Amino acid sequence: MAFDIELIKEIYAKFPERINTAKKILNKPLTLSEKILYGHLWDASISKAYERGKDYVDFAPDRIACQDATAQMALLQFMQAGKKKVAVPTTVHCDHLIQAKLGADKDLQSALNTSNEVFKFLESVSNKYGIGFWKPGAGIIHQVVLENYAFPGGMMIGTDSHTVNAGGLGMLAIGVGGADAVDVMAGMPWELKFPKLIGVKLTGKLSGWTAPKDVILKVAEILTAKGGTGYIVEYFGEGALHMSCTGKGTICNMGAEIGATTSTFGYDSAMERYLRATDRAAVADAANAIKEHLTGDPEVYQNPEKYFDQVIEINLEELKPLLNGPFTPDLATEAGTEMTSKATENNWPLDVEWGLIGSCTNSSYEDLSRAASIAKQALDKGLQTKANFGINPGSEQVRYTAERDGILEVFEKLDATIFTNACGPCIGQWARYKDPKNAPKNSIVHSFNRNFAKRADGNPNTHAFVASPELVAAIAIAGRLDFNPMTDTLTNAKGEEIRFEEPTGWELPINGFEVKDAGYLAPVKDGSAISIEVDPKSERLQLLTPFTPIGDSIVGAKLLIKAFGKCTTDHISMAGPWLRYRGHLDNISNNCLIGAVNAFNKKTNFVKSQLTGEYDAVPATQRAYKAKGIKTIVIGDHNYGEGSSREHAAMEPRHLGVAAVIVKSFARIHETNLKKQGMLGLTFATESDYDKILEDDTFNFLDLDQFSPGKPLTIEIVHKDGSKDVILTNHTYNKGQIEWYQEGSALNQIKKQNAH
Repeated sequence: MAFDIELIKEIYAKFPERINTAKKILNKPLTLSEKILYGHLWDASISKAYERGKDYVDFAPDRIACQDATAQMALLQFMQAGKKKVAVPTTVHCDHLIQAKLGADKDLQSALNTSNEVFKFLESVSNKYGIGFWKPGAGIIHQVVLENYAFPGGMMIGTDSHTVNAGGLGMLAIGVGGADAVDVMAGMPWELKFPKLIGVKLTGKLSGWTAPKDVILKVAEILTAKGGTGYIVEYFGEGALHMSCTGKGTICNMGAEIGATTSTFGYDSAMERYLRATDRAAVADAANAIKEHLTGDPEVYQNPEKYFDQVIEINLEELKPLLNGPFTPDLATEAGTEMTSKATENNWPLDVEWGLIGSCTNSSYEDLSRAASIAKQALDKGLQTKANFGINPGSEQVRYTAERDGILEVFEKLDATIFTNACGPCIGQWARYKDPKNAPKNSIVHSFNRNFAKRADGNPNTHAFVASPELVAAIAIAGRLDFNPMTDTLTNAKGEEIRFEEPTGWELPINGFEVKDAGYLAPVKDGSAISIEVDPKSERLQLLTPFTPIGDSIVGAKLLIKAFGKCTTDHISMAGPWLRYRGHLDNISNNCLIGAVNAFNKKTNFVKSQLTGEYDAVPATQRAYKAKGIKTIVIGDHNYGEGSSREHAAMEPRHLGVAAVIVKSFARIHETNLKKQGMLGLTFATESDYDKILEDDTFNFLDLDQFSPGKPLTIEIVHKDGSKDVILTNHTYNKGQIEWYQEGSALNQIKKQNAH
């Protein structure tokens, strides 16, 4: 069934005229990214050419998607906005709160038992405000969106950084914080700095053991974890045309790991096949009618250097299977001898304990079928897996079809555990250890997108490596990190030397997709009579109290923590067991910055209080400052806030009384989240000023009363010995964002506007 087909037809009816107008104003051929951006301006009358990387622009996204962990806070905020119904199509997907432990049925029932309060809250709020609801077990948000909602040329936002997965169907799909989603739900424009553009030209054709996953692993190596910040990555070329839709989705999905605003591909026959296979022939027909507008202009792809800010070319014929990691998604190593050398040099454990296939980036039918082709060879040739094996199907439709076609049975015969259609280990929802903090050093391989320390299992000693599903399957069977299935052999029980043949699979199921209950609940037409109840004593849910403005006078602020090195949203607000508190701001604030490394003692969750001179946990120290009415400052390094879109990483310090975060550079979503919550997100004008910050420092803002666009803020740092440094900090706040700060939050601004 094609959801919102009339809306899609309406968008397509306006698209050609808007694109042609944009071409005239820009006086040049357009990339696909530019077509979608200009085609979704809030002010439909295109009047000027926007400067990439500089101009803030208002957009009108077509739809919103929220996963259950972030939806709680997003909907709690929307409930304050004073609206009766969401202004654009919105869905909520229950995929994050299901822990992988024993297997699909038992784990799903356990989640229903332990998180029923949250699921019922999300279901009732969705029903009240006209939001589509996908039940627990229905699938991972981004796979479900690809199967049901994504469409070529569309623009959507989602409260998860991997919303970008929908680029596999030619969308601009962008991860945001819940406050951004609330703006759009409330019928307001969504603001974004007009992105710069990176073009990735794919030549040749993937074959053998090389998979779409290897394309993005290579791009991550080239651009690093922050090289895509502020950019849309647009893929094109012969290699793109030969790639499946879900393969494109895999590549776009992991664009979040290079900090990209989003990634996309032009509409092609693979996308059309996928639309028709997922019962959306009407969308394919509508797209075909304007298909020249749903990809970049030919001149752009013929001379990409003229139209993109940066161009990368990758020859798929030369690309080798890669493993990226550990602890960062941009450290690439070729399978085999290069891994042997690098692992030995760095003392990475070569024995692999787990191989995991799934997550929103690699849980499609094609992914499972290719991995199953390797598993089938192992069965046929008398091999057994040396590592544990786990599978997370991407959706109930994928799971049901894969079970019907015998794919899951192949994995089960190799003693693989089939987990629920949910994120599971990918986001730390994995009951691998009773005491992960003291768990041993080990290696795992997975097809997920992130591999930060503690990410999957809470164990800081787990070395996680990202690879394609087929390579994960081979390595799980071999039990060795440096196994190269292209050249190496394994010995079966009969003593025979066995070499794997190249993986094979199906782009789409030969007999079509099938599902009995996809897990979707449509909202009632009029939800005004529905009452939303939240128990004041609940540990899981808490109604929000509006933030009060920080004000234009910050003096005597104390240093809470100076974070050393990588500080992702996982470090600022951990997932895993903390997911249970995502709807309770005060309770989840007890994980605020507990993973950040203190630059002064290189420990986590151990900072000095200037009130007592003693060391304590970060949240406890900050709560003591808050009780005394003392504002605090957080200092960070490069790409601060990398990773998930979770706005809790901004809301928690705001709730606890942090006034400003000053860093060398921000990840895009986190910087926006800080702004939305009425905080100061600043960068050092001189990066070396980071080194001037000492453990007992006090901060005085000298010209905050003159806070204005483009004007640096001056800060006096008073050291314990009485000496002082005065530094300049930059910011990217525009006039409207400064108003958010002055009002206390963007939500306060929305409520004020709706009150008139």
